[in-house]
Amino acid sequence: MKGLELEKMTWQEAEPVLNSETIIVIPLGSAAKEHGPHLPLNNDWLTAQFLKQELLLRSEIVVVPTVSYFYYPAFVEYPGSITLSLETSAAMISEICTSLAKFGPRKFYVLNNGISTAKALAMAQENLAQRGLLLSFTDLHEAYAQLPADLGEQEGGSHADELETSLMLAISPQTVNMDLACKDYHDNATGRLTRDRDAGLSYSPSGVWGDARLASKEKGIKIVECLVDYLLKDIERLRLTPPRV
Repeated sequence: MKGLELEKMTWQEAEPVLNSETIIVIPLGSAAKEHGPHLPLNNDWLTAQFLKQELLLRSEIVVVPTVSYFYYPAFVEYPGSITLSLETSAAMISEICTSLAKFGPRKFYVLNNGISTAKALAMAQENLAQRGLLLSFTDLHEAYAQLPADLGEQEGGSHADELETSLMLAISPQTVNMDLACKDYHDNATGRLTRDRDAGLSYSPSGVWGDARLASKEKGIKIVECLVDYLLKDIERLRLTPPRV
């Protein structure tokens, strides 16, 4: 491994590697967020755990423990889904970074596999900039835009859909129940997901937004390759960014 996991080190081992040249990676993935009838609540946490291991193999980084609670307001109607407030989420990332900055690091990268999370991360980014610290985070829309245009067959989607289910078939197939995979994609996409047809929001009785039935391991392998490549380049862009003064 090129990278190091902070949680597996003693403080004496951590001291010399926490310096101004260090890139701190903060994996972010919910351990309790609905992903339809065919994927577990900890789907995003599993994804973050997998991707952090891929980065550890390939990049000189220090990875801190995965953040498993955050800002996920789109899924609050589905039992088991947990969200924190926008302010709490932003403050948590800010405080993780400022705690570590005391020992030297100035650059932080959130390995982000959420959409709503970007709003809280942008708030943390602004807060940290005022303290002279650099925070960057994965833009999931931009990351998925790197995929081959013909990879997905569904008419549309963004959650527990063809692409996300394919990813899980590649990295954690034992957690996927394709017998329960379904399609939920309607014209009334106007906000968070809802089980209430008359709520005026994105109606999804299953919690899926897209067509999970079209998923395959082969598609998932291609998604993994593209995501890891994107993440490595994103981290290197941060490494080359001049530190704030």
